[in-house]
Amino acid sequence: MKKFLDGIKKDMTFKSAGPGKKLTDDRSAAADRGQRSSAGKQQRAEPSEGSQRAGAAALARIEQQPRPKVLTSQDAIRNQVKRELEAEAAALAEKDKPDTAEGTNLAAKEHPCPSVSGVYFTCPLTGATLTRAQREGHIKEAILKRFEEDAVEASVMMIHTFNKDKEKVKAAVDIMSKYVENICKNPSEDKYRKLKVSNKVFQDKVVAVEGSREFLQALGFTSHMLPVQGTLPLPVCTCQVSSCVSWCAEAEEEFLLLPEQSADALELMKERRDRLQRGQPLRAQLDRRPQAFRASDHATRFQLPPDFYNLNAEELKKEQQHRSDLVEKNSMLRTKAMRERDEQRERRKYNYALLRVRLPDGTLLQGTFYAWERLPALYDFVRDSLVDGWQPFDLLAPGGVKLQESEDVALAECNLVPSALLSLAFDAAVRADMAAVQQADSAAAGGRTLLKDQLVENIQTLT
Repeated sequence: MKKFLDGIKKDMTFKSAGPGKKLTDDRSAAADRGQRSSAGKQQRAEPSEGSQRAGAAALARIEQQPRPKVLTSQDAIRNQVKRELEAEAAALAEKDKPDTAEGTNLAAKEHPCPSVSGVYFTCPLTGATLTRAQREGHIKEAILKRFEEDAVEASVMMIHTFNKDKEKVKAAVDIMSKYVENICKNPSEDKYRKLKVSNKVFQDKVVAVEGSREFLQALGFTSHMLPVQGTLPLPVCTCQVSSCVSWCAEAEEEFLLLPEQSADALELMKERRDRLQRGQPLRAQLDRRPQAFRASDHATRFQLPPDFYNLNAEELKKEQQHRSDLVEKNSMLRTKAMRERDEQRERRKYNYALLRVRLPDGTLLQGTFYAWERLPALYDFVRDSLVDGWQPFDLLAPGGVKLQESEDVALAECNLVPSALLSLAFDAAVRADMAAVQQADSAAAGGRTLLKDQLVENIQTLT
């Protein structure tokens, strides 16, 4: 068997060696045959001029045809997001470009008015309704007018409201409280009822805080010019030399003096000191602008005004560019922690939240909140708007997640910023009782609403 296989191998080796030649042929004849065979091959391989032109045209057509690109998963995601954004941009462009007057009216209908005209505040002193731009100036003006009625209260409000640095305010309050304490402990000692205005501590810690001098004046301190301690009393200056007048003026300094107080006056000073220590900044209160709406299919449509954004004009211009950058970010693979961090950063762009609560009868209740207000504030708002607010109820976030009133969680942390539609649900037993009462009321007086009368009287329709 081995010999048989060796013979086959030899035959294959011999055949692969090429064409044979006779031993009697010389090398020149073999070379001529090789040249003739190569020449024949070259003559057969050379194409004609027409074939060359046709081949060149075919190659040109092949090169012009686009070569298919192998797309990865990220490329597919990026292209899909890009197509969706382009489709939205095209749709908005069509809405913004009406051809006729009729088209203009249609465009106005397609772009509804904002869900709320803006963010408003209420002054706790005057009750006036203010915008964001008006609130600070109005509060200051109201506090200054308060001096005519109660100088102590007005000065305390000045100290805690006009000064933004809480550490400086605390230091000034502590020093002035110490003044009062020393006076009450040593009512007959003149040195505790005499404050040198040029004193460094007094200048840096007390005078630097706006409203502190007004508070001391409200306690009874009055301004006096006294000779500088350690100098002799100066004679009356009768000359008209300017240097002499200047020298005489520099010999006196300003002091705040408090007359000796009676026992009742000392008790009153202690009470005013306590008011100073308990003082809080006076802030304009957020006007929730409660509004009732009839049942509507547009309950989830929110049009927020610029006041809701925690962005200035320049940042608002960059928002569009930021959204374009999100196309690339959304196409990236990110972890859950990265996504949550980005969501928190996005929510910090908003100062306020516009929330709607759908009642069991379909009526909608709308209100404005701070983005970092807690859930109990939302429950209190709904409870104050209901006729039977004492009855227990639950609020359900989008997706049916129950919001627990007992949990001290911010609205932003519940994904309710900048806007959200919630649902109100009563307990089964409460629903049965309400249904019975409503049936009796409808038979007697034509029905009963869940919201208070002042809200029902101004009910509107969402567009």
